Amino acid sequence: MIRLIDVSKYYSTRFGSTKVFDHVNLRVAPGERVGILGRNGAGKSTMIRLISGAERPTSGRIERTMSVSWPLAFGGAFQGTLTGLDNLRFICRIYGVDPEDKIGFVQEFSELGLYLREPVRSYSSGMRARLAFAISMVIEFDCFLIDEIVAVGDARFHEKCNYELFEKRGDRAMIIVSHDASYIREHCSRAAVLSAGELHEKESLDEAFDFYHRETALAA
Repeated sequence: MIRLIDVSKYYSTRFGSTKVFDHVNLRVAPGERVGILGRNGAGKSTMIRLISGAERPTSGRIERTMSVSWPLAFGGAFQGTLTGLDNLRFICRIYGVDPEDKIGFVQEFSELGLYLREPVRSYSSGMRARLAFAISMVIEFDCFLIDEIVAVGDARFHEKCNYELFEKRGDRAMIIVSHDASYIREHCSRAAVLSAGELHEKESLDEAFDFYHRETALAA
């Protein structure tokens, strides 16, 4: 189970404290796929980072009784001076996974070729994302956190990602944040809308989409 209980997040700026969202509550059970819709800048990626533990809430608390991934395709935690291969070994050891039998999968899936043995600081953002996604697939989690940046690479690579995540791991819980309602409809059974610092959870997907489209139209 993952529970967000009265979670608020504020960032300090030179103009004062800026609210991202306030008193957000959310509950995700094992095996559930929950989508969070929101326009660009609504705070979706911030929420994913909080759930992953990469950031802490300003107030409230987050309870996790199942293992949670980092945001898929997020390569911000890589050590730039290490090679992709050394980053794989380092991350596997943190999670208690033997890295040696994972190298072949990561090399083939990421399509990095010889660059897997080059420092990550020389990678493009797309190469970092492919490496991060590949490493995410060799460490098993109860819940996967998916930002819309998961759609990295070309259509063929995107199909590989969808197969590994949504088919091979179809029994896992997932929290997907996106501004694309069709992507949420395809992969989720529940949806909520993050708007004006509040999370609005609806009874059905259709209600959530209608609310999201109204909010988007008003903002435009």
